[in-house]
Amino acid sequence: MEAIFSSTTGRGYWNKVRASAEPLLLRVVENRDRIPSSLSIARSSKFVQLSLHPRKSSLFKVLSAEKDQIHVVEGSCVDELYDALVARLLPLVLLSSNPNHKLLVGLAGPPGAGKSTLAHEVARRINKIWLEKASSFDSKVQPPDIAIVLPMDGFHLYRSELDAMENPEEAHARRGAPWTFNSLRLLTCLKNLRIDGSVYVPSFDHGVGDPVEDDIFVNLQHKVVIVEGNYILLEDGVWKEISSLFDEKWFIDIDIDKAMQRVLKRHISTGKPPDIAKQRIENNDRLNAELIMKSKKNADIVIKSVDF
Repeated sequence: MEAIFSSTTGRGYWNKVRASAEPLLLRVVENRDRIPSSLSIARSSKFVQLSLHPRKSSLFKVLSAEKDQIHVVEGSCVDELYDALVARLLPLVLLSSNPNHKLLVGLAGPPGAGKSTLAHEVARRINKIWLEKASSFDSKVQPPDIAIVLPMDGFHLYRSELDAMENPEEAHARRGAPWTFNSLRLLTCLKNLRIDGSVYVPSFDHGVGDPVEDDIFVNLQHKVVIVEGNYILLEDGVWKEISSLFDEKWFIDIDIDKAMQRVLKRHISTGKPPDIAKQRIENNDRLNAELIMKSKKNADIVIKSVDF
């Protein structure tokens, strides 16, 4: 991956991007003076210092270059992460010779890693930049969003489908495991999106506990589709076919214990008693997280989770 930063903005945007088979790694840099949100991207032990907007508070290894060399840029907030990810995607959209091409990004990671937060913020920033770009040509034109998030949650099996399984009690207890999702339907939706350029997909109503049909519409104007979900980078069965459809594969890495602490708070916030929430984590969520972590090796970029 080669990355050239714009010295006019100092924001770390890429002016040139070249694909690489090696994954990039975004990780926290330990520094006594850094703020909690400071983080970095790295892939090698060789570094080149770039003083775009130097501060002593933290260090961001934002992008890497060829020949095992990594460019280093200083920064001080999590915005650097979002900017780097946005800047990775935008050139791929702008330079595409096919106006109907969609950039499919698969964002995986265990429960509690921050997938939804990161996906929606990257999409929001892409749309903001696109709006500003269009407005500079014609202030009367309101361009459509070009980035959208497609959550895997909408492909949960319905509770009625779990009831019809051989062991309904186990099915409900393990809801969230790979076999409690309709992976074939997700694969079909993504294939139809590739072919037709648009598709209706379900969302998930956590209050009701079931999918909501046709709640999200990915249309012809969308150029970036971020598919976020736990299992989309797995190597087994239908999941492997799903993974093969993505142009970009991202994985949010996190210590499992920390992730489970976040999930515990989530369970309690939805009304589960603490003891029941802890049982669910040990008997289901942690097992799922351990499986998900094995798919990290399939990512193009590994992002170290922070408190977004």
